[in-house]
Amino acid sequence: MIRKSWTGSASIETTLELWASSLRDVKERMRGLFSQERSAMNAGAFLDGLLGEERRKTGWMRAEAAGDPGPWRQQELLARDRWDADALRDVVRDYVVEHLADEDAVLVVDETGFLKQGKASCGVARQYTGSAGKITNCQIGVFLSYVSRHGHAFIDRALYLPKAWTEDPTRLKAAYVPSGVGFATKPQLASRMISHAMAAAVPFNWVAGDTVYGVGDIERDLRQASKGYVLGVDSAHVFRSWGKPRRLAGTAAEIAKGLQPSDWKRLSAGEGTKGPRLHDWCYLELADLDAEEFNEANHGLWTRGLLIRRHITDGDLAYFTTWCPAATSIETLVKVEGRRWAIEDSFETAKNEFGLDHNETRSWHGWNRHVSFVMLAFAMMAAIRHQVNKPPPKKTNRSAARRRPVSSAGRSKKSDA
Repeated sequence: MIRKSWTGSASIETTLELWASSLRDVKERMRGLFSQERSAMNAGAFLDGLLGEERRKTGWMRAEAAGDPGPWRQQELLARDRWDADALRDVVRDYVVEHLADEDAVLVVDETGFLKQGKASCGVARQYTGSAGKITNCQIGVFLSYVSRHGHAFIDRALYLPKAWTEDPTRLKAAYVPSGVGFATKPQLASRMISHAMAAAVPFNWVAGDTVYGVGDIERDLRQASKGYVLGVDSAHVFRSWGKPRRLAGTAAEIAKGLQPSDWKRLSAGEGTKGPRLHDWCYLELADLDAEEFNEANHGLWTRGLLIRRHITDGDLAYFTTWCPAATSIETLVKVEGRRWAIEDSFETAKNEFGLDHNETRSWHGWNRHVSFVMLAFAMMAAIRHQVNKPPPKKTNRSAARRRPVSSAGRSKKSDA
């Protein structure tokens, strides 16, 4: 599946060559996860199916594309074979870092829903999902995306289990949920994934997320690690300043009401499908703190702040708690917040083109395995897009230098004659 949106201006020949070599590469990287050659071949066929032209990536569709009489080989791969989905996730993460790494990258955390019927699929419940914009029967997956100037791709995932599941041993056993898995909030799942990325030495300087992830362990962990963040909070979140000329105290909404027209600045959060995504922004510094207060190994002055976004048309407000090195500009914080769009784009692409929400298994392992394969397919395409969109190297005009005429001042008397 080679779409123009992924290949940029590169020739089809160049893209096909890169596609073939990249596919061989990722298959070789995941080969060591399987003890049997048959399982490795099934995994390769599964990946081929996700990358195929079929709009629906169901078991029967993938089997038909692979030339199988039915989906049994792929069902075996997802449900019955013994292999570690977390090991495949780590392969994906390392692949993304290898191709898209940048020290100023942003880790973006967000969730998406998987609509389901019935009650047997692991984690399914009636719960709110932004994917549908309502409370409905679904699974919720929390994802961590790596976003840099080179591109973006998922590097981690976690299936959210509501208390109705974690407090029911019978349901957990029926879905083959590992014994050590208990209830965890979505922010706790996100915090674990961020910590896992830091333990793996993933290069990044920022974390961004919406209001679900703006409070709790994530803030604490990032301050201890000297990582900046721009995290959404609701209008009732309380802020207080100290040690600053401008005294502020109250909820985010109350502080916003007291702002003056001169406090706002119109800035773009990045390029959208219709051009720059312009909003009015206000950044308020609340306090300067020494990084050593949170971790003795860290040094330097950091600033806690409040970032407010106002919609140009309807005046709708959004609020973000921020943590950044002192003297960080509002332009930088707006740019970081703007990187959040990438994970929304990733969800849409992964569902529409790679079958992220086409998982038909009901087990814990089936969900994690299917999603990890989709993450690998997405990462491969992100790496290809980065390669084909690289600017060509600048040519040195050596021939012109050779043709450059010699100045008259350097001529000999013989040449003048």
